[in-house]
Amino acid sequence: MNHLSLITGYIGYNSAWFLMIAVALVSFIVQWRFRSKFKQYSEIALLSGLSGQEVAVKMLRAHGIFDVQVLSAEGQLTDHYNPETKTVNLSPDVYHSRSIAAAAVAAHECGHAVQHAQAYGWLSFRSAMVPIINVASTLTQWTLFIGIMLLFFTNNPFVLAIGVAALALVTFFSFITLPVEFDASRRALAWLDNNYSIMQTTQEHEQAKDALWWAAMTYVVAALSALATLVYYASFLFNRRN
Repeated sequence: MNHLSLITGYIGYNSAWFLMIAVALVSFIVQWRFRSKFKQYSEIALLSGLSGQEVAVKMLRAHGIFDVQVLSAEGQLTDHYNPETKTVNLSPDVYHSRSIAAAAVAAHECGHAVQHAQAYGWLSFRSAMVPIINVASTLTQWTLFIGIMLLFFTNNPFVLAIGVAALALVTFFSFITLPVEFDASRRALAWLDNNYSIMQTTQEHEQAKDALWWAAMTYVVAALSALATLVYYASFLFNRRN
């Protein structure tokens, strides 16, 4: 192993490590900001006095969707739409609350229900990938660590290569999620903007838009975090000869 190989290998590993640290720091800031915004807008009452559950039902009905239930799900920030059971699941803080944040989150989750009803391409593609991603996620739990050990002690890259390939699929899935989430927020805000009985002032709409923007940023940093992790493990694989 010559000096140049040592240097390039050192730079490769450390660049990937610094990238992971930088993304982790940005992720922490975005998560903190999102929770701060959610708390702020959760304390501002909606002038219409509607609860998150009532907003969700109204949006579903407005789009001609009558086969989707709106349920209360235990936990905090556990809001999601389940296409298999056709349920909009809202956390208690959203389901019962009559705040700007509750209305925004409820409308966003209903945005996914509308995507499903209208066969939105990115959502269909993402849903089709779920079984594959479940397998890939399970593979990454053991192949990455074991793969690195085998690479160092036996110089056999096979197991690590499997782990990196599985992690690449998980990373790809994270990026596919982005257009789905941004589109759901776009649909939610468009509907809220056109229904003055829900949000009656421009200020309410801007606050809802701000809350959903920070929520979307959490998905962006999650995708970047997955990418940084992929680069980190791939650096071991592609620099194995150094």
